[in-house]
Amino acid sequence: MKRTSQTPYKLTALFLLILGMLHAEVKLPAIVSSNMVLQRNTTVKLWGWADPNEQISITTSWLHETINLQANSNGNWSVVVTTTTSKDAQIINIKSQESNIVLDNILFGEVWLCSGQSNMQQPLKGYVGQPTFEGNLASAKSNNYNLRLFTVNRHGSKTPLNDVYAYESWQQASPESTSNFSAVAYFFGKQLQEILNVPVGLIHTSWGGSNVQAWMSNDTLSQYETINLEDVAISKQTNRIATALFNAMINPLTNFTIKGVLWYQGESNRLNPSEYKTLFPAMVKDWRERWAIGDFPFYYVQIAPFLYGSNHFYNTPKNAAFIREVQLQCLDLIPNSGIAITMDIGDENCIHPPEKKEVADRLLLNALNQTYGYTSIDYQSPIYDTLENEDGGLLLKFKNAEMGLFSDDESLVGFEIAGKDHVFYPAYAKIKDKKFVFVKSEIVTQPIAVRYAWRNWIDANFYNTNMLPVSSFRTDNWDDATCVTENN
Repeated sequence: MKRTSQTPYKLTALFLLILGMLHAEVKLPAIVSSNMVLQRNTTVKLWGWADPNEQISITTSWLHETINLQANSNGNWSVVVTTTTSKDAQIINIKSQESNIVLDNILFGEVWLCSGQSNMQQPLKGYVGQPTFEGNLASAKSNNYNLRLFTVNRHGSKTPLNDVYAYESWQQASPESTSNFSAVAYFFGKQLQEILNVPVGLIHTSWGGSNVQAWMSNDTLSQYETINLEDVAISKQTNRIATALFNAMINPLTNFTIKGVLWYQGESNRLNPSEYKTLFPAMVKDWRERWAIGDFPFYYVQIAPFLYGSNHFYNTPKNAAFIREVQLQCLDLIPNSGIAITMDIGDENCIHPPEKKEVADRLLLNALNQTYGYTSIDYQSPIYDTLENEDGGLLLKFKNAEMGLFSDDESLVGFEIAGKDHVFYPAYAKIKDKKFVFVKSEIVTQPIAVRYAWRNWIDANFYNTNMLPVSSFRTDNWDDATCVTENN
């Protein structure tokens, strides 16, 4: 019997394989998917990858015309579309020769990116042995069709990625999806959705213990320090590797239009406050340039009091009051920014305060007033302004205190006063005429300076009448200051 050669069949199979490879399916980034929230009433970008020069058509449920485009020679494609204020669920259909992608249940709403370190990462269910107050009940009541969540899981890269490596895709808020989601982000988004009565999308991308350098691009950070990752093991202390988190957890998101950013980070940079004062605003500026949607709102949290091992550091960076001071000063360095002061919710022995809803509330007040036009809503903590001598003591005046100052005790804690020798002594302090603070010590007969809460840890009791706490502050800029404590 004559044997039939298998060569033609093998060639045919190879040809079909190559033909299939020539028409690969269109691929979308992870964040562009069903159930997503697109920023409402603006222009947003849809993008992805295909074969070089692939012809692609896009139809949507809200646009009347089909969008036809072509991938470039590298297979990249993108298109800008206009969204509306409709609250109806929308559909996007993306077609090519080999693809027919349908994205459904899409909403138009307010999209906020939430990032930072462990206090932003802390979920509604808390950490082991470290609760999130109200988190369990909040999760149980979280079913909300109009609140959507997307989580970028922790990953680092030496070079910028064009898509996130690991993630939890867009999903509706529910007990199953919220329990592990950022508590600060959830409390903020839930209340924003209810107040505005529009859909809200939350993108959570944070990593506990991370420093600001990890969240900065190489282009920006290299202006301030030398970066060489050639011999760096990316899997070891990834959250402290310069640019690693920006590359993997921020860069892939910069095409996705957002309304603003919430940021809770600073503990890992507290020993270098002057450096943070430079790097943090530089990071914000760079992010805004990469998103290319203008100076979007950037609201951040001042780190809360925590003992950090000792309260005996005074005029060194080991005193967290210095990083809190820098974070307050960054308000003037970052346009369209706001700060949530947390002096009253710290925990002496736990760096993760459980009052995450209070943090979210204060971020929300910033957003409502500055972003959404609720101008009657108070959002600013009082800030020290000026002082003058009075009755052997000092009378302090404050900005952002139009409705007055408040404490639940007759006297204020944490105040110190000094004369020309630059030695601070514990002082008696009280609110005077509901809008000033009078500070005095019998030991300091000619006072010239005051410090408040100038310690790692303090149980603060100083607010305005809307219970927004006053940040730690100093009226001096002395590098040689010392203190005499009540225990000496």
